[in-house]
Amino acid sequence: MGETDHHHNPPPPQVVTPPNLALSRGPTWTPAEQLHQLQYCIHSNPSWRQAVLLAFQHYIVNLGTTVLIASNFVPRMGGNHGDKARVIQVLLFMSGINTLLQTLIGSRLPTVMGASFAYTLPLLSIINDYTDEAFTSEHDRFVRGIRTIQGSLIVSSFVNIILGYGRAWGELTRFFSPLVVVPVVCLVGLGLFARGFPLLGNCVEIGLPMLILLVISQQYLKHLHSRAHQILERFALLFCIGIIWAFAAILTVSGAYNNVKTTTKQSCRTDRSYLLSSAPWIKIPYPFQWGTPIFRASHVFGMIGAALVSSAESTGTFFAAARLSGATAPPAYVLSRSIGLQGISMLLEGLFGSLVGTTASVENVGLLGLTHIGSRRVVQISTAFMIFFSIFGKFGAFFASIPLPIFAAIYCILLGIVAASGITFIQFTNNNSMRNIYVLGVSLFLGLSIAQYFLLNTTYDGYGPVRTNARWFNDLLNTIFSSPATVAIIVGTVLDNTLDPKHVDDRGVPWWKPFQHSKGDARTEEFYSYPLRINEYIPTRFL
Repeated sequence: MGETDHHHNPPPPQVVTPPNLALSRGPTWTPAEQLHQLQYCIHSNPSWRQAVLLAFQHYIVNLGTTVLIASNFVPRMGGNHGDKARVIQVLLFMSGINTLLQTLIGSRLPTVMGASFAYTLPLLSIINDYTDEAFTSEHDRFVRGIRTIQGSLIVSSFVNIILGYGRAWGELTRFFSPLVVVPVVCLVGLGLFARGFPLLGNCVEIGLPMLILLVISQQYLKHLHSRAHQILERFALLFCIGIIWAFAAILTVSGAYNNVKTTTKQSCRTDRSYLLSSAPWIKIPYPFQWGTPIFRASHVFGMIGAALVSSAESTGTFFAAARLSGATAPPAYVLSRSIGLQGISMLLEGLFGSLVGTTASVENVGLLGLTHIGSRRVVQISTAFMIFFSIFGKFGAFFASIPLPIFAAIYCILLGIVAASGITFIQFTNNNSMRNIYVLGVSLFLGLSIAQYFLLNTTYDGYGPVRTNARWFNDLLNTIFSSPATVAIIVGTVLDNTLDPKHVDDRGVPWWKPFQHSKGDARTEEFYSYPLRINEYIPTRFL
């Protein structure tokens, strides 16, 4: 009994909870489906006066890529300065029409539909086919080439129409997760790095001051005064363009570029585009203005590859636009109808004689983040500028004479914003998962590395690494794998859905799933429904 009386049970072991170092070092941020620092989101609108100025900014940003594409390809096709002016007019006109359609009955996101570089290899293939043929004039060679482009655009447009309105594209995006969206959106921005500082470096004395002035005025000077904050945050881009453009004009008039290389003159001088003298006062684009389209099967497959690439890049851009405009992630059915409508846009571009097809403009989406204004109405107003300046050629040519290094400086910032918006999707996944780190790292690296390999091994005439006896097959594969975003979609989707796919929580699937259905989230109808109850007259299978 004595031993029993003095026996005590050992005390239970104490569980020592490690200190939460994250809380001791500062706050942690919970995931946010919508950005809270936007001043106007997708369905809220600034005053009409501000909306018009903001819309003009979107027009200017879109103009840079349009002029760059026309300047690169029209001379190689045999076109003169007048042909280049007309091509720019058609590209702007179709950009305005397609943007209006997308914001009304397509994605409904504030995205500008601009000319796409994805069509580079198919264009070069067409140019090469007519280089050795005998024509009465270079202008005839140009017209023959653009008529062939028309035929290829018309045929390839049906691929997007079928993929979109057949809902196949939306079904593909159901295999996405936030982990796949991160590299896709990042590479939509980073993949266009050649349009940034490499283009700026063609005229450093203009491009670099533009870049520095834009950063200082838009990010630092706005803090000097409360009234200046709103003005500079929204309109610093216009002020900086005006100042540097005037500076470039002074250098041109003073003779600073009289004794420099031809390439430097073309990049720096404000009078080297010859658009103002060659553009017509009034010219309304109309179908078959270059003549009857020419259909050649050998060129259609390359154009189909470009159509698929533009669809992939548009998909990534739509996710970025949703993020930067305060909308939720676009559901599968919205992506399907937007790609289908992009196919209809390609059909219209083929009919009107556009040089290339359109895709969602990455630069203009970056402008949403720069100004903190994601209003859909602003982008819709910008289509009025595109259509107006495409018809009244002299006025449009005036702004098209802005030196390209100025646009390159702007793109250095706007493309970076889009790339960073892609990184924000990682907050909905497990950042500490080694599996996620592997999928994300491999997708990002291969997206950049494979596309860069194809670009570095593509000749000036458009011959890429894939070189078989079938040029159409070469153009198809070289076009697809030259796009960083497209490679990221392929690699990321395969890895995420085959490498331990049951880890749905780590992949962010529970957060992702509600946005894949029209009734999955209450806000989907608010952001993506058709205007004016149009959906009542559309078959439900297309909604």
